[in-house]
Amino acid sequence: MNPSKSIAIVANSTWNIYNFRQNVIRKCIEEGFKVYVLAPIDAYIEYVENFPEVVHINLRTLDRDSTNPIKDMLLVEELRRKYRKIKPDLVVHYTHKPNIFGTIAARLAGVKSVSVVTGLGYSFINRGFINVVTEWLYRRTARYSSSMIFENEDDRSLFIEKHLVDEARAFAVKGCGVNTAYYHSEKKSAPDPPVFTFIGRLLKDKGILEFAAAARQFHEKAMPASFVVLGDFDPENPSTIDRDTLLEWISEDTVDYKGFVNDVRPFLEKSTCIVLPSYREGMPRIVLEAMAMGKPVITTKTAGCRETVEEGVNGYLAEARDVNDLIRAMEKFCALSPAQREAMGEKGRAMAAAIFSDTIIADDLFRIFCLSMT
Repeated sequence: MNPSKSIAIVANSTWNIYNFRQNVIRKCIEEGFKVYVLAPIDAYIEYVENFPEVVHINLRTLDRDSTNPIKDMLLVEELRRKYRKIKPDLVVHYTHKPNIFGTIAARLAGVKSVSVVTGLGYSFINRGFINVVTEWLYRRTARYSSSMIFENEDDRSLFIEKHLVDEARAFAVKGCGVNTAYYHSEKKSAPDPPVFTFIGRLLKDKGILEFAAAARQFHEKAMPASFVVLGDFDPENPSTIDRDTLLEWISEDTVDYKGFVNDVRPFLEKSTCIVLPSYREGMPRIVLEAMAMGKPVITTKTAGCRETVEEGVNGYLAEARDVNDLIRAMEKFCALSPAQREAMGEKGRAMAAAIFSDTIIADDLFRIFCLSMT
């Protein structure tokens, strides 16, 4: 590649860059591109220590939770000015606000852009005003993106069916990828009786209510299993559970709540099975991390989630929003022998390495980036 070429990567937080985009940054640098990253600066700005070549540009007007149209127009203007200044050959937008308003800014600045839909989230799962507005905005702006990239096939199909994007410009990859060297375990044995662990934001849309309800029924029937929850509240998300609900679960010993942790690997290590009863995902990163660590998975037959599990091979699938079906999957898992559970985890690890590795995903994304610049 021509070393004079440059790519700008835009996201709604530096946390997003730190956790999900380092593989893409690394790939672009390896291919000889100058890389700019545009995101509001937060505690995760430390990612730049891994990439001294990267120029990080703070976005002062990007507020991921705001619904104020004036703020959104200020974001368009800030991005337009910055795109005109750095003149990238391609802008890669991640998450809804950059996808929509960054695409407008790129159009005004005369630079090519790509939108990466990392998951449809609350605005698409729950019908309502926000859903209608988000769809309308995508319909008006997606035409200006050279390509739209989705983290699962279901989201791609949905956007095509709703005429939000032309099929020829829509691509799907397998999530953002997982670092299978970092998420790796030499430990073969897992706790028995089973330890079922939920890791994620405490959102109804993540299936936390179904997880807790299943835990309560297991306890009421005196079935030998324990239930662990890791994660934090997302107060700006309408799907967040209330604190009283969590306190009730803790006081009743329904779940063992560990709070928020930066490194989930020790907790994955201590788990027998990772459970994510989500209503919809882009591609659930925690599931990929669990697979890479050799842990069986129970998740749902929904967009994103269903692409991670082969039924009975590396885990089980349950119907979303269905506590009884979730319990059925958990009971099937409990009926397995320790050796069968271990074999299930090994197959998941092999899938993570062969399909979901962050280097494989970075290669796939970079190919699409190159097509989008032509």
